[in-house]
Amino acid sequence: MTAKLPVKHLTLLALPLAAASLATLAQAQDWTPTRSIEFIAPANPGGGWDTLVRTTSRVIQEEGLADQNFAAINVPGGGGAVAWAQIARDSGNPHKLFATSPPIILVPLAGTSRHDHTAFTPIARLITDYSIVLVRDDSPYSDLNELFAAMQENPNLSVGGGSAPGSMDHISIAGLASAAGLNAAEVNYVPFSGGGEAMTSLMGGHVEAVITGAGEASGQLGEGSDIRALGVSAPERMGGALADVPTYQEQDIDYTFDIWRGVMGAPDMSAEAVAYYEDLFAQMLETDGWEQAREQLGWIDAYQNSEEFGDFLDAQKAQFSEVLSDLGLLGQ
Repeated sequence: MTAKLPVKHLTLLALPLAAASLATLAQAQDWTPTRSIEFIAPANPGGGWDTLVRTTSRVIQEEGLADQNFAAINVPGGGGAVAWAQIARDSGNPHKLFATSPPIILVPLAGTSRHDHTAFTPIARLITDYSIVLVRDDSPYSDLNELFAAMQENPNLSVGGGSAPGSMDHISIAGLASAAGLNAAEVNYVPFSGGGEAMTSLMGGHVEAVITGAGEASGQLGEGSDIRALGVSAPERMGGALADVPTYQEQDIDYTFDIWRGVMGAPDMSAEAVAYYEDLFAQMLETDGWEQAREQLGWIDAYQNSEEFGDFLDAQKAQFSEVLSDLGLLGQ
């Protein structure tokens, strides 16, 4: 059976930067952290979650926005499921946060985690990013069409990603392959426990290409790099280190893919703690340190407060349920 995605344009970015009334939030804050905050990246170092956790922690510290330290902690495994299971057992803990993105929806839908987004406390959506397809510098493929032609001829050629089967990177490459005319369900996707591990496999010649977040790849591209980018899922070319990377659409593949990223907390976090973190991250987005980091990583601000983020996550579940069903990956 040939899996056909319902749309060629899969957009994860729903709303622009939301206006936050910092004065109102500040008045509502009856709680502040009393010890270091555990800020968890549910994967190995080097991927999108890890980059978000370490970047936001650094900016918050350098800008003096919080009295307590944000301690970056990596908990890899199961495309995020191992970390989510641990966090779910720590109900009510206001000192535990984690980075989140589409896998919080996709992994449970695929049936590989019993903890979905409704088990946790939405704090804020922060940014959106894009997918990028990378190959080794000595790869014979000069563009995406050459790569897909080779994959069609040899289905054993593999594409690695830093998320579980049926999760973000898999959906991104499956949608791209479908738009390019391939059977999306037959893409030989190899999952790794984070973008860093996927890149190591690429450099070792174990996979033909890697699909990952454009932001986390930006620092590895440029003169003297051992990798090349074949295309980015943005609707138009990006800036900085990615300025020379063509979009999918420039290569006659009518497909885009946005990767939102945000922060969630342990189950049943108090309203006062949520208000504190909403305010903190809204202030962080206004700093010079954040602006510099965002430009370097190619991120786009996409703030939503806790309530808006929760509604957005519910809508994402409805959208992704349809996509996974069409790919034959929806769990029972």
